[in-house]
Amino acid sequence: MDAGADEKNAPPFNKCKETDCPIFSYTSGTTGDAKGVKLTHKNLLSSAYTVIPYCNLNAEEAHVSYLPYPHSFEQVLTFYAAVVGCRIGYYSGDPAKITDDCALLKPALFPSVPRLYNRIYTKINQKLTTMKGCSGWIGRRALASKLFYAETTGVTTHGCWDKLVFGKVAGLLGGNVRFMITGSAPIDPNVLKLLKVSFCCPFMEGYGLTETSGGSSMTLPNDPVTGHVGGPLPCIKWRIKDVEGMGYTSKDIPYPRGELCMKGASLSKGYYKRPDKTAEAFDASGWFMTGDVC
Repeated sequence: MDAGADEKNAPPFNKCKETDCPIFSYTSGTTGDAKGVKLTHKNLLSSAYTVIPYCNLNAEEAHVSYLPYPHSFEQVLTFYAAVVGCRIGYYSGDPAKITDDCALLKPALFPSVPRLYNRIYTKINQKLTTMKGCSGWIGRRALASKLFYAETTGVTTHGCWDKLVFGKVAGLLGGNVRFMITGSAPIDPNVLKLLKVSFCCPFMEGYGLTETSGGSSMTLPNDPVTGHVGGPLPCIKWRIKDVEGMGYTSKDIPYPRGELCMKGASLSKGYYKRPDKTAEAFDASGWFMTGDVC
């Protein structure tokens, strides 16, 4: 079973050649020794271009850069900023002061990972649940109202509640954030929903690997459903492969299941000086076996 666009429908890169000097981005090595993933400019540009329909910033807006640059998530965001022509604001160097940096930069795009989002969620949730009296009633009423509309229509703004309750929350990141993105690990749907309504903007969750130049899928900005990572981006194709030994097959009901395999313009050609590992992860047709079940 395949999903995703054909490579011919991916953004054109006629001047990019597969032999272009690659960027070696090393994996974390959580299941063994770190491997050098060979990524070309074509790979990263393919991934960056497909983000534009989800969040299209202009030249006057900024993206805040503070995630580790060796990580493919930050690399593709840097390429994205270069493609759309927006500004890049580099943080001061202390992650604990990221809110101070955002107060100065006022970014329109704020990307992060669940670990930091969980901290922000804890602070906001604690504030809303401990408010007393009239302020507490208004805060809880506002939260319930916005969560209802976000979960039924995908709308994250409200003419009244945003001014009365959530304006100060949005100000934590400068007040101009229009898009938030999370990746690198699963995020609790409750965290995502609360931050979406608190910062009054779309909050998209993505999935990808170093081998796929960071981005492989992303939820739509107005998607009211949480707990998933969206569909494949236009630069990549998906296929599921039966894992009969674990009971995952394409004939499973109600949904087909199996190992996720990918192929496309954003896919690496293999590992640096590791033909053995390349042969294990890539088949003869160029499909990459992720090792993840979907």
